[in-house]
Amino acid sequence: MNTNKSKAIRLVVFDWAGTTVDFGSRAPATAFTKVFAAHGVRVTDAEARAPTGLNKREHLIAMLSDPEIALRWRTAHRGNPWTDKDVDTMYSEFMPLQLQAIEEHAELVPQLLATVDQLRSRGLKIGGTTGYFREAAQAVARRAAQAGFEPDANVCADDVRQGRPAPWMIYRLMEQLGVYPPACVVKVGDTVADIHAGLAAGCWSVGVCDSSSLTGLTQSEYAELPADQRLARLNQTAQAFRNAGSHAAINSLSDLPSLIDELNQKKLSYSQVL
Repeated sequence: MNTNKSKAIRLVVFDWAGTTVDFGSRAPATAFTKVFAAHGVRVTDAEARAPTGLNKREHLIAMLSDPEIALRWRTAHRGNPWTDKDVDTMYSEFMPLQLQAIEEHAELVPQLLATVDQLRSRGLKIGGTTGYFREAAQAVARRAAQAGFEPDANVCADDVRQGRPAPWMIYRLMEQLGVYPPACVVKVGDTVADIHAGLAAGCWSVGVCDSSSLTGLTQSEYAELPADQRLARLNQTAQAFRNAGSHAAINSLSDLPSLIDELNQKKLSYSQVL
């Protein structure tokens, strides 16, 4: 076996919202804000985003477990804490809100198609993972396909026992596409949960900053920022990825092909941090 060839990157696993579609990851935050409002609890955009990347039911639980939100819940519900029944009710209400939000926020991230073309020209396979439930995952994949983006395989949180930060969605894609070992795989996402999932799988783990939920700006909001403020937001998001253990943080998807070329040219071992 050619050792260098066996270590070459052969699969890129992308997240969906905030990475390949929905610049700024508006769809999940919008749906969570609405479902809490329906139960008399105001949550900020930042609070709705904080657990982004998790399975959406686990996302609800993480929000409800936040001390400030839990206090607001008790205030709105005569001192009663939230229960598993409340989670079940909210999740059932969340699902149609999420589907509606996807229809409103499903545009491709601007650099995606050119980036994917470059990766495929290098012989790489493309996979997708998402914390969306199956119907939402199918909806976003359908909208993306209409715009020209179709990964070679796609896995959602409903397809595995546990979503991010567990590695199972990545492993499922590796099995489906016949790619191993994990050092041949790059996981690209816009949340800390994406970084943790990539690390748990033993893959290269890369955060993308401009469209990230952590940056939290729509494409127009990002474009309108003064250059110094834009750089500050990018640096803040990149630092969050580094704090989570990422091997690299890129400003935008257009930086990904050159990063992968660097990994291959240097024949870096997985233990080396960029």
